[in-house]
Formats: sequence, structure tokens, C-alpha cells
Amino acid sequence: MRRLLACISTCVLASTLHGYAQRQWTVADIYGKGGLTGHSPGEMTWAPNGSRAIYIGDDGDLMEISSATTKSKKVLSHEKLAPIMNAQLNEKDRDHRARYGEPDYTWAPDSQHLLFDTNGTLWIYDLKNSTGTEVGHTGQGSGDDPKFSPNGQYISYLHDHNLYVGRPSAAATAVTNTHEPTLLNGEVDWVYLEELDVRSNYFWSPDSKQLAYLQMNEAAVSLYPIVDWIPTHAGVDEQRYPQPGDANPGVRVGVVSANGTKTTWLKVPMEAGQDYIPRFGWLGPGMVWVEVLTRDHKHLNLYFADARTGDVKLALAQNDDKFFDEAYDVNFFAPGEFLITSWRDGHTHIYHYKYNTANPLDGPAQPVDQLENGDYEVGSIKSIDVPGHTVYYLSNESDPRQQLLWAVNLDGTSKRRISKTDGMHDPDFAEGTSTYFDHYSNQATPPAMDICHAGTVCQQIWRGHLPEGYEMVKPEMLELKAADGKTTIYASLLLPPGATSPASVPLINNPYGGPHAQTVRDSWGGAGYYFDMLLTQHGFAVLHVDNRGMGGRGRDFEQAAYRNFGPVQLSDQMAAIDQVLEKYPQLDKNRLGWWGWSWGGTFTLNALSHSDRFRAGVSVAPVTDFRNYDSIYTERYLGLPAENADAYKDASVQESAKNLKGRLLLVHGTGDDNVHFANSIQYIQKLIDAKVAYDFQPYPRKTHSIAGPVAHTHLFERILWQFETYLKPTGAAQ
Repeated sequence: MRRLLACISTCVLASTLHGYAQRQWTVADIYGKGGLTGHSPGEMTWAPNGSRAIYIGDDGDLMEISSATTKSKKVLSHEKLAPIMNAQLNEKDRDHRARYGEPDYTWAPDSQHLLFDTNGTLWIYDLKNSTGTEVGHTGQGSGDDPKFSPNGQYISYLHDHNLYVGRPSAAATAVTNTHEPTLLNGEVDWVYLEELDVRSNYFWSPDSKQLAYLQMNEAAVSLYPIVDWIPTHAGVDEQRYPQPGDANPGVRVGVVSANGTKTTWLKVPMEAGQDYIPRFGWLGPGMVWVEVLTRDHKHLNLYFADARTGDVKLALAQNDDKFFDEAYDVNFFAPGEFLITSWRDGHTHIYHYKYNTANPLDGPAQPVDQLENGDYEVGSIKSIDVPGHTVYYLSNESDPRQQLLWAVNLDGTSKRRISKTDGMHDPDFAEGTSTYFDHYSNQATPPAMDICHAGTVCQQIWRGHLPEGYEMVKPEMLELKAADGKTTIYASLLLPPGATSPASVPLINNPYGGPHAQTVRDSWGGAGYYFDMLLTQHGFAVLHVDNRGMGGRGRDFEQAAYRNFGPVQLSDQMAAIDQVLEKYPQLDKNRLGWWGWSWGGTFTLNALSHSDRFRAGVSVAPVTDFRNYDSIYTERYLGLPAENADAYKDASVQESAKNLKGRLLLVHGTGDDNVHFANSIQYIQKLIDAKVAYDFQPYPRKTHSIAGPVAHTHLFERILWQFETYLKPTGAAQ
């Protein structure tokens, strides 16, 4: 659910900009044209040797940039590139590629060739000779996960739920050979992709002789029908989707040779159809590591396994009384050493461990040190430069609303800030080096990208421009108190310029509210921010608040959502609204609106049914009963329905639908494979039963993002109409 946030969050993170002509914002300008600040380089990936990177330029050309000289050159024109790039994708594939960042090409180990996956056809492109060669046809369309072996002699990919291996010059053969449609060998299913951030479920051994892969048995996983009503004869796509309390996919890790001999199954202790394997990989030739997360999200165990015998040994056990923070990555950076992140001391920090390289199964890994500490969160480890004895990581140490690049030595000394500018930074490192592309922005700076060598001056290679001719208004960045009266929560408020008369401005609250996410951040807000500008242009104020239970503020702050999907979050939002109304007398307490998407859509329904203070609301793609949502996400916070029935009842907005106040617009895509369309249908039935009026806007075939310029323009025009109609003085809801 939280993946949508990056695409459509409407957080107010903007600029202090003046001096432009008063051009009027329109929904069509924001969502129909796209790219009002320009298009940043896309699909940028480093060559394995770190000497250069490839990216898609503004005009669709394939470009190359040197890490040493930072000079760019065209590799392949967009006319030649278009036929070998994925273009013929259905709505679901387009949505998944956009939301999950699935690439169109992969580097060969020699850093001289690229492997393209083009609608199921594999091509190798020779960068030196500028020639492309077809090497295999998988017939599966997007998502076949092609890879080179480390020595570059083999290509592997997925087809018909099996794993195939072959030489570039010869036909590939299956190294797994199952024919049950519910057995996925090396393939990632929806729930692992969405909730565990899994991007691949098979990996080559360092010596290119074996592959470790995850087999998923989905036979017991419940089916959800996604109906396409557009054709004369409706079609149905049946999705395997485990809901709370249902059987999860049965998972196990196997090791198979590149020539397809019998699989050796690793004897990892776990409960079939219950527990999860969020990460696994190779320690070295003949030795695999596997991470197991128990279904209750309270135990995260790391095992080492002998690839020949399947024998395993517990290397590291981690436990939590409530749930973990989704930090599943294990960073093996040198023989016998690895780093993890954990919030065991209350905040997420980096921990160093060692193990016996000669015999990893002889005992548990031993802690070496906590590399840094403090009242802040480490976002992720970005690079481990072994020759430089340095770890590069993201942290919000400077400000919880920022994300900066920091470094610390592997012995825990010399912690230092690397990012020179405040704001949000998202560096992309050449593996194991100190060289990176820095994608960044802040409230005053549109998105930009530099190429950097840590410790030296960065060189800018792209910068977005300000939207030309539009008025940009500075938001008020606020520090408020949560409902407990002591916890600081962050908010931002955008006010119409010049509106000072008492009670003259209607206020629209637009929170997300759900776990793990942050929306009030020091970054350029993009289209969501521009829509807020449009609302202020129409005389509305827009408020965004990050309540307790959200992310980026430590374990206790986020674990406020444990068994609590509503009361604590709503009480914080209401406390924030009251503080803002008191501070800004121009806001009209009698003309309040609320809107949100996904968890925020659920939050809208919660607010309108637990308060009579809101005249109008818009709920987009809401979960209306968390028994409808997926097992991994929901059980992390609410547990099993059979054991925590009250928590599920309290979290269900269907239970309170009869109390809905204000004018509601409910929105949902019929092809939503994340929050199913059934959620809105069930909620509508509750409204009908209670004789409560509502408006409903479905979007045929559209997924959770309701993506595309036509659909987005229509949707946001509809949202604007809702508030124009019911929050203005002449509106119907007086």
C-alpha cells in the first residue's frame, strides 16, 4: 500500500518562489502535460566496473556518461531504441513497472554489453560495435527477470514459472521442471513484490556453477477475480492474493546447477504456508544465506546453509515485541563480515557482525560494533567501500523531514555528513565505491542530479526548471503537538495569498496517516504540490500532517500503529487541525474538507464517520475492511483476525459507515490489484443499508495508481469540483 505514496502523495513540500506572471494553474496543465519541471534521466544504471552509466535521456535516446570525466554521449537513438524497449504493455504491467522500478535492460559483467527484455524477447546490445542480437524468446512479456551469470557465459530467465539457463549463442533449457501453475520457481508473486520489496527470487553463485532460487507454492492461496468489463464478453484475471488469516505461499530455497541437475532443498526451519523468506543469497561458492520472518513479524532469523547438503545453522536471531521496521537487507561486504540495520535501541542504526569464513555453520555470527547512534533514523545503507573502509548511508540526523547522505568508517569512527545541501537525497552508487549519482531536491530546489565522488565537489548533470509563469506560494512548515500533548508532529500548511479576513478560507486536510510513510518532507512536491497550488488559487487552504504511527521517527512513534488503525491517528489529526485553526484565524472551522488515497482514503472514511466537522471528503482506493487486504501488511500491525477480532472491527470503516457525515466522493479503479475494488463495493452496500447519500467514480481497468494523463486529469478535476461545490459559501452543504 505504501508504494503508491511516491507516485501520488500530495504532501506540501514546495518552494519560496516569487516574481512569476500570475498564470492560472489548471488540472490539465498539471496532469495532462506532465513534466512541468522537465524529465530527469531515466533508468540510470552503473556498469559493473563503475566506469560509466547508461540512462534514457530527455528525448528517449540511450545515453552514456563517464564517471571519470562526467561527459555524456549518445549510444543509441530513440528511433533505434524504441523497437527493443518494452512498449506493448497492459495496464497492470505499466503500473508495476512505474511503481516498482522494473528496468528494461541489464548490464553484462564485462561492462560492454546490455541485455534488453523486450516483450519477452531477449536482445544483447554491443556498446562497442553498436549492434543488437536476439538471443532468446521467453514468450512471457514483462517481468521475466533475465540475468547474466557472473562470468558472462550464460543467460538465465523465467518462463512458464520455471528457470531457464543457456549460452547467448544457444537455446536455453529449463533447470527447474515443474508444471503445476501454482508452483513458481524463481518468480516473484504480488504480495512479496508489494510488501517485502522483493525484486528477484533467484541468484547465481559467484563461480557461475549454481543458482539459488525461491520456490513459491501458491496452491492454497486464495483467488481474487479482477474483472475487465470493457469487452463485450467480460474477462477475468484471477489473482493469488493471501488475505489476513489465509494460507500464505509455501516457500523454500533450492540450489540447482547451471546444467539442471536435481535441486538440493535447504533445510531451513520454518512453518510452511505461514512464514516468509524476504531475502536470501550467496555467501560464496557452496554456501547460501537465508532470512526467515515469522508470520507474526516478531522474529527475524538469519541462517547459513550448505548448498551441497542443505544443512543449516542459525547465524543471527532478532526479536521484537510488536513488529520490525521492514529493514530486511543483509549487506555482506567482505569474507566473514556483514552489516544490518535495526531499530533495537529505539532508532534504526547500523550493526556490524562477523562469522567464521572457513566454516560458517560452526556457530552464530558475532557482533562487532554499532557503527553510529543517536536520536535519528538510518534510512538505508547505500554503499560499502571496502578499500576506503567506509560505509555510506542515508539518515535524517539533521532534521526528521530531510534525508541526507552520511558516512562512517567500518570501525565506527569518523562519522561525517556528505551531502552539502539540505533536503531529500537519493544517491545511486556504483557498487562498492564512493562514486554516485545524487538525485535531490528541497523546498526551494526542483529535482536535480549530480555526479559525485564522495569528499569532492559534485558536478551537476541535470536540473529541473521551475514551472514557467505560475505563481508559487511558500507553505508554512509547522511543529505541532500530538493528541498526547507531548509528542512533536510535523505539518505543512498552504494558504491562499492575501487571504486574511477572519473565517474566510475553507481548509482541506490531506493526510496519508499509514505506517512506514512520511509525507511532510523537505523536498520538491511535484504534481501533488502543484495541485495544492491550484487549490489555494481557488481559495482553499491545504494541510498535511504526519501523525503517530507513521515512519521516520523511531520505533515507538511507528509502533503506535500496533493494533491501532484509527483512534491514535485520527486523534493526532484532529489535535493538529485545532491547533492550526487557533493559530490562523482566517481559516473557517465550519468549512472543513478531507481527502486521501489508499491508507489516506481509508482515513477519509474514518474521519467522516467519527466526526461531524467535515463538510466534504474524497476517498480514493480505500481499504474499507482490513480483512480484505493482504496478509503480510495487515498482520504486521493487526495480527491474525481470529486472535484479534476487535482490532479488525475497530479498523473497519464499514462498521461506522452508517455514521458518515458530509458529502462523500468515493473513487476506485476496477483493475486495482492492490486494494481490491470489492472494498468500495462493500462500503457502498453499507451506505445503501444506512440510507446515506454518496457519489461514486469508478475508473475502468485502472489499477491502484489510476495512472495516465486522461484518467488523472479527470480524477483531479472531479476532486476540485467536490470541494468547489461543498466547501464554498454557496455550496450545497451549508
